[in-house]
Amino acid sequence: MEKNDKIFDLTQRREFLKASALLAGGALLSSVPLAGAYAAGSDTIKIALVGCGGRGTGAAFQALQTKQNIKLVAMADAFRDRLDDSYKPLFDKFGKGKVDVPEDKKFVGFDAYKKAIAEADVVLLATPPGFRPIHFEEAIKQNKHVFMEKPVATDSPGIRKVLATAEEAKRKKLNVVVGLQRRYQNNYREAIKRIQDGALGDIASGQVYWNSGGVWVRPRKPEQTEMEYQMRNWYYFNWLCGDHITEQHIHNIDVANWIKNDYPVSAQGTGSRFLRTGKEYGEIYDNHTVEFVYKDGTVLQSQCRHFEGTDNRVDESFQGTKGRVYLSADNIARLTDYKGNVIYDHAGKGDPNPYQTEHDELFAAISAGQFKFADAERGAKSTMTSLLGRYATYSGHQVKWDEALNSNISLMPETFAWDAKPKVLPNADGFYPVAIPGKTKVIG
Repeated sequence: MEKNDKIFDLTQRREFLKASALLAGGALLSSVPLAGAYAAGSDTIKIALVGCGGRGTGAAFQALQTKQNIKLVAMADAFRDRLDDSYKPLFDKFGKGKVDVPEDKKFVGFDAYKKAIAEADVVLLATPPGFRPIHFEEAIKQNKHVFMEKPVATDSPGIRKVLATAEEAKRKKLNVVVGLQRRYQNNYREAIKRIQDGALGDIASGQVYWNSGGVWVRPRKPEQTEMEYQMRNWYYFNWLCGDHITEQHIHNIDVANWIKNDYPVSAQGTGSRFLRTGKEYGEIYDNHTVEFVYKDGTVLQSQCRHFEGTDNRVDESFQGTKGRVYLSADNIARLTDYKGNVIYDHAGKGDPNPYQTEHDELFAAISAGQFKFADAERGAKSTMTSLLGRYATYSGHQVKWDEALNSNISLMPETFAWDAKPKVLPNADGFYPVAIPGKTKVIG
């Protein structure tokens, strides 16, 4: 990304970059002017990190470990302590040659993202996902390439904003990678290529799981405003997280959409707040079971839960007219026919880390002047699929894709400030309202 918004001129690149012009999507790169590629006459790609938690820090590590000349030049977070906790390990690992973020380029607060984005060529968006639509919109407005974590929104208005911004990114030929890293993992790529080439025939059903014991909880501190508490404990508030069906289970749901090369037309299901009932768990459910239906009649069974002490399961299975497949993030992909004969078995030992591959491929494309990645639309639609599931479990009704996507119910606060009130507030005993199937309105 550049500090100005000028269209990048390939003729001003250094000679080695001129020589790197290859074919991209069948077209000569020299015929594809890229907006905001990076500063003319320099081979340094400047990056800004927006959202300095664990995932954001990890994304910065991965960007800085690519083969390109990458430099972190700006950081932004709502909280200064989060920024400092991210900066230190990055600087200790890479030094000032690659982490050059002086005090005046460390931005804090709700508007910090705008200032950080302005400093760089590529922005890494890794805040809680409720902020993703406005941060993505600003990055593309400023003509920046983007890596953004999943999910990309927490409500339908946010999805529509991301879809509109995705079209603008494509028009400007700005690369966008979304952190649905199974799309960049060898076992998934190899297996799904074979499935889409017909190895299993027509896919008729599937089952996807994210069953685990749950994640961290950050206790309330007496001095915190309600806004700060919810921001600190963001996983348990839908405007920030989207519930764990969206924040985590989106990975498995996205695999189903990838295999089907489509998105569901409806969903129905059930969920509850069964074991994790304390006030520290905000408003989200601890389990969801959803039946997604695609337009060809394929039924996908989706299950996710946060139950401590129970069996964990994070994987996907699908059945076709000619055989079945089992997939997992542990580099497993096994296709068999219904007699047990192996069609494909992925030997995944030594496969690259898909979190790293996302950045390797993104920055290689940017440095070569390629417009290669346009992940935002499918990221938005897989996020919308997870929201469709949440709407079904919260309401207890079948929910159709079109009515869900067009809903105008926004979860986002009217104002972003530390003394502003989020839309969901605790009662006198500190408990938050929780969706009640049959009563809670999710579409409007």
